[in-house]
Amino acid sequence: MLAEVSKNVFLHVSQNRVLNKAAKKWGLKFGASQVVAGDTIESAIRKVNQLNQKGLVCTLDHLGEFVSSREEAVEATQYNVRTLEAIGESGVKCNLSVKLTQLGLDIDSNFCLENMRRILETAKKYNNFVRIDMEDYAHCQITLDILKELRQIYGYDNVGTVIQAYLFRAEQDVKDLKGISLRLVKGAYQESPTVAYQEKKEIDNNYMRIIEEHLLSGSYTAIASHDHNIIEKVKEFAEKHHINHNQFEFQMLYGFRTDMQLSLAKEGYKMRVYVPFGNDWFGYFMRRMAERPQNVAFALKGFFSK
Repeated sequence: MLAEVSKNVFLHVSQNRVLNKAAKKWGLKFGASQVVAGDTIESAIRKVNQLNQKGLVCTLDHLGEFVSSREEAVEATQYNVRTLEAIGESGVKCNLSVKLTQLGLDIDSNFCLENMRRILETAKKYNNFVRIDMEDYAHCQITLDILKELRQIYGYDNVGTVIQAYLFRAEQDVKDLKGISLRLVKGAYQESPTVAYQEKKEIDNNYMRIIEEHLLSGSYTAIASHDHNIIEKVKEFAEKHHINHNQFEFQMLYGFRTDMQLSLAKEGYKMRVYVPFGNDWFGYFMRRMAERPQNVAFALKGFFSK
């Protein structure tokens, strides 16, 4: 019960625009520096290089939420383009993840689409891949619509997205997206019981269902989880069905379960670290606090150790 209250509080706080704005001035304090790789492209590339040397591949995410003007969206687009250029020029093993709301989705979907095309053109130039992060349920369908348009109308094959297992629609979405690289997650937003499972057991069961569905379809699958039980089940399933290691990868967040990340890489699995960076860290950090009560102690320990 206490854990549920804690989760709801952190999720509510994560959407507070006033606190989000103030947090940019605070810098990466309150433990955030342990899970956010600096506030510049240069600092992020250095961290990615360090992780590469340990046998880990990465995806960079320039943090940003609550974009309310075209100018902010264009600035975010340009920053993502520069990030892809830095990845390409440095030679690090790293993809890019983006949020459509950061690119102006809530302002004008066509404007957002054009910004996304600029990013994908740059990624194509450097033979790189871009993942569209999934946000809350209100943005789910429009995100999938834009993905479809980018792939089918404009012909970009270097883009995929994320499906959240706690949504009732997840299994059908995975079937509809057969052949597309997907990151499969449990989900980190607070959603209504009318659209999402609320119980952990139900979410876990649906998570395994969509993982198995996508793997058996022959589609590239990124399993993004820190849950060792899920990871062991995926290993067993892949072995049982003779699914090649080249068809899937495990993903975890920067700063979490680093021992397990290294262990998976040593076992021969592709292990990708999701590396967020930038000064707009507050919403991301609060959602990480909401996911697991242990993360609160983790953050406090980091803050008071400084």
